[in-house]
Amino acid sequence: MQKITIRPVWTIQAPEGGTLPPRVLELLVQVQAQGSLLAACQALGMSYRHGWDLVRQGEAQFGTTLLHMERGKGSTLTPLGEKLVWADHRITARLKPVLDSLASELAVEIGRTVQAQPTVLRIQASHGFAVEALVERLQQNGQAVELRYVTSTAAAAALHDGACDAAGFHLPEGALREQARGWYGRWLADEDLRLIDVATRRQGLMVAPGNPRKVYELADLLRPEVRFINRQAGSGTRLLLEGLLAQAGLDAGAIPGFEQGEFTHAAVAAFVASGMADVGFGLETPARHFKLDFLPLASERYFLLCRASSLATPALQALLGVLHDPDFQARVDALPGYAARHCGRVEPLPPPPG
Repeated sequence: MQKITIRPVWTIQAPEGGTLPPRVLELLVQVQAQGSLLAACQALGMSYRHGWDLVRQGEAQFGTTLLHMERGKGSTLTPLGEKLVWADHRITARLKPVLDSLASELAVEIGRTVQAQPTVLRIQASHGFAVEALVERLQQNGQAVELRYVTSTAAAAALHDGACDAAGFHLPEGALREQARGWYGRWLADEDLRLIDVATRRQGLMVAPGNPRKVYELADLLRPEVRFINRQAGSGTRLLLEGLLAQAGLDAGAIPGFEQGEFTHAAVAAFVASGMADVGFGLETPARHFKLDFLPLASERYFLLCRASSLATPALQALLGVLHDPDFQARVDALPGYAARHCGRVEPLPPPPG
């Protein structure tokens, strides 16, 4: 099956009609990552002279500087350059799961048109970095995958309705586990269901390096000067946070920014890293990627839910083969906050407490 990649491209146009070359943004992103214009040009495979020309074009577009350069000290972005780079990070973080889902659907549709396709594995899942790696490995192995990132509750509902073969969702460990089952209760009543363990992962508070707002616990979110960014309503992460707040006797409605939500963990991390919020709640992996401090609050297990009757199908066997692969498990273990223990274990859904 052909691999399709869709990436966002955004443009900036001056009132008089001049358009910022897209490579200016690419170059600024690399300057932030590499620490110098020379290293950024090398990373992008362009000459230093061409890089300088792009910087000049960008500065002419805005009428101000984008880079500070000191001999022997590399390059740093100006405040405007920083704003542009963080805007790019936020766009990518917010849209990547949506675009990955669309790319997967298009690849399957095109594959069905041009050649006979093997059985397609339909996955609807809450976004996570282990499931992202799983789908990538399946596709590398030649297994056709139709992936849709949705909320955990929507994924469970899709399996119930026969719209997918596996549904990705997560349940907290500890005291909240049984309460969390109630979030999905109406979709988990079928005795034919099985849980496939994918990973254990940590959720917590993401804060700026050094934790300048001194946020150490959930109660600190109620302070009026602390700006919070949440996940969207209906997401498993939002439900987990609401459960933790209730457990601590805290009023979610009293948290400034609680109703403002992003659709991915990475988007929350980028929001905090850009300075638009002081703290967010989500996974450790994107927090580390954006060089944020992370305060773990909960451990949870990410599962794929399927029907027992489908476990013997070639597509599900291919999935289990990847999950049991030591190389894949090592990749999951390398994700900050993730652990691959029990990866690939299949178990019946425990009955609800009497």
